[in-house]
Amino acid sequence: MLDTSARLLRLLSLLQAHREWSGRALADRLGVTPRTVRRDVDRLRELGYPVHASPGTGGGYQLGAGAALPPLLLDDEEAVAVALALRTGAAGGGIEGIEETSVRALAKLEQVLPSRLRHRVEALNSYTVPMLGARRGPTVEASVLTELTHACRDHELLRFAYRNHAGEEGRRTVEPHRLVFTERRWYLVAWDLGRSDWRTFRVDRITPKPPHGPRFEPQEPPAEDLAAYVSRGISTETYATRAVVLLHAPLDEAAARISPSVGTLEAVDGHSCLLRTGAYSLDAMVVHVVLLGFDFEVREPAALNEHVRQVADRLRRAVGVSGG
Repeated sequence: MLDTSARLLRLLSLLQAHREWSGRALADRLGVTPRTVRRDVDRLRELGYPVHASPGTGGGYQLGAGAALPPLLLDDEEAVAVALALRTGAAGGGIEGIEETSVRALAKLEQVLPSRLRHRVEALNSYTVPMLGARRGPTVEASVLTELTHACRDHELLRFAYRNHAGEEGRRTVEPHRLVFTERRWYLVAWDLGRSDWRTFRVDRITPKPPHGPRFEPQEPPAEDLAAYVSRGISTETYATRAVVLLHAPLDEAAARISPSVGTLEAVDGHSCLLRTGAYSLDAMVVHVVLLGFDFEVREPAALNEHVRQVADRLRRAVGVSGG
């Protein structure tokens, strides 16, 4: 039988692994009586772990949230995953100030990691190189993200000042729904009360203006796939010139080069896919599509085909080849 200290750690690990345990199941796992389980639960409560017990023969034990954060027990894979996530946060994730916080948390975790796990984390860090600088967008404050997240969770009206792309600031009151994160920016999807429509806001342009509230009854979201919804909005619908282009490349190959902020992709067959994207003008669209690096066919608009021909003629003249 395990001694008391080891048994408490084992009990804590079991409570963290599943949402609820019956007293009999815990007793069987620990090799003790239900009465011993009850005493051990009391000891965990004295140490600050909020273990809730439901009464009756069908009741059980559940680890709840407390006023303070108690120590967590992580298995090997969980510990490595958390360490890598903190390392990524320390490299920057579009959140202002998170680098220092991630470094502090990572130092605490690495101090107690067993050597076998520390070697795994160090190997992964030593032989992987983040390519963040070229794609890093504007940062946002962690406190702003927290404020927006709470408003989404609690269904509270959100008031904020918002700068548009021209730098002009206005006031908005919205029913916040979800935050969406791309590799470069954070976006808020919300129902804009002033425009009676769904809108997508860049979080780095938001300045919250509390107090918020009152609470609202959530509406049906604008799409089931919010990531795709935001991708369409920021890559296509925000532009006056839009195009549908057939790329002669498999979907996976195209997706490796084309981010959701550039356009949306749809498989046609195993060798081609459709790209829907936008640009400020037809000339810009030609350059945009050509630089993707794939052979392509323009599906729409028809005017884009004429611009492609004009650019092709210009390029042939530039290299001294007459058009045919």
